[in-house]
Amino acid sequence: MGTLRDLQYALQEKIEELRQRDALIDELELELDQKDELIQKLQNELDKYRSVIKPATQQVHKASALQEQHRTKRQAISGEPTAFDIHELSHVTLPFYPKSPQSKGLIKEAILDNDFMKNLELSQIQEIVDCMYPVEYATDSCIIKEGDVGSLVYVMEAILNMSTARDKKLPDPSR
Repeated sequence: MGTLRDLQYALQEKIEELRQRDALIDELELELDQKDELIQKLQNELDKYRSVIKPATQQVHKASALQEQHRTKRQAISGEPTAFDIHELSHVTLPFYPKSPQSKGLIKEAILDNDFMKNLELSQIQEIVDCMYPVEYATDSCIIKEGDVGSLVYVMEAILNMSTARDKKLPDPSR
């Protein structure tokens, strides 16, 4: 057996070895978290692109399928307005509002993240982006409540200091 001093020296070496391993593990865990984050971001981007490409390719397949087979009449629900004459609507010009490229990108990203709106055609998405206008609200204003029925689309551009959900304060997203 070694002397007390030899044992203490061996213990110190093992402790240092463990510290180095812990540091390496921490470094690898951080790298893994970053890669997981990147994978999630890329997966979201891929989903966005698929949602845009999928409707375009489906239209091509549908057009060729309709030419090959006889079309049978069916009853369906239409999402088009019936109270307006479609020819009158073709003369309507939508107001466009100037905005920065960053704002346009933020709005487009929000639309593509929306389960319903991501299926719109790119030209429709671009028109929505162009027609959206800025609105400022006073501090502590209630903009929309969860569960409310509405016909407006909101895209938040500013970082909020404090948010509430179901009367509970949420942590500051900038932290």
